[in-house]
Amino acid sequence: MELDERKRTILNAIVRNYLETGEPVGSRTISKYTDLNLSSATIRNEMADLEEMGLILQPHTSAGRIPSDQGYRVYVDEMLRDKEKEVENMKEMLLDKEEKLETLLKQVAKTLATDTNYATMISAPQIRKNKLKFIQISKVDDEHLLATIVIEGNVIKNKIITVEEVLDDATMLKLNILLNTRLDGLAVEDINLGLIAAVKQEAGIHSEIIGGVIDAAAESITADEDLQIYTSGTMNFFKYPELTDSAKASELISTFEDTKDLSSIVEDTLSSDGEDTGIQVYIGSESPVQAMKDCSVVTATYELGDGMKGTVGIIGPKRMDYDKVISTLKNMRHALDDLYKKN
Repeated sequence: MELDERKRTILNAIVRNYLETGEPVGSRTISKYTDLNLSSATIRNEMADLEEMGLILQPHTSAGRIPSDQGYRVYVDEMLRDKEKEVENMKEMLLDKEEKLETLLKQVAKTLATDTNYATMISAPQIRKNKLKFIQISKVDDEHLLATIVIEGNVIKNKIITVEEVLDDATMLKLNILLNTRLDGLAVEDINLGLIAAVKQEAGIHSEIIGGVIDAAAESITADEDLQIYTSGTMNFFKYPELTDSAKASELISTFEDTKDLSSIVEDTLSSDGEDTGIQVYIGSESPVQAMKDCSVVTATYELGDGMKGTVGIIGPKRMDYDKVISTLKNMRHALDDLYKKN
């Protein structure tokens, strides 16, 4: 059904208000809710047209309007169409940006190793404290649903959910409205047992399906991605006699080749994250990595927006040039954001 922009805005405002309050919506509420700058009389005329089109109802005389089933359908079809387009655009953008980001981070590690003559590492940014942005469930077949979950940072997760009942389009529509009305913008700590029970109660006979989608959403927020760490400059260790002992050098190089041990430095840095400087210095045994007990490690936290944080670090002998290393890291963490935006 084709609607002009004014009618579409008024219908959307009626649906959203009614979803929030459960009360019929009047023209005065619409005039405050939208930025159309229309008089109440003009809004009433538009509402009369929407009623004639079967998109809204007047439950009783002198009352405001509520959405009809057809009105819900127009609202949700448009919302899902916009969201699907947004998700597709996100996927394309993220794939392109992920490739560019990996290239950028590898270049950063290489540049730091060349400039400092030490070994370097940099972790890909991780999302911290994720929140839900959007959930869409769609039918795969009679026994499976696909839950597409978009979380903070525009990260997209897909989860297949098995169902024991065949859902018609109207039911799918109502469940999508329920999920997005109640869960949009929530962090994992907000999804408590009380909220889950309330949403499942609203879902009625479909409570098990809603429970499965909520579980998938919570899992998506808290799931740890494989931490990507890029390294460079391991041969620089051989420039310092105190690190060239065959056993020490072998252990250090193995640590850099198998980056799993380096993740402890990333986690320690992100959890500490010096508020004043963003710089952490580990000397000798202070390092969370046993293989680096004869080294000094200087790390910094960088941030790319949307809660995305990573760690960049420089590893060298205890007699490293701390002033130069700290200055280099400070400059690099500020430059990363600009470099990322350009890429």
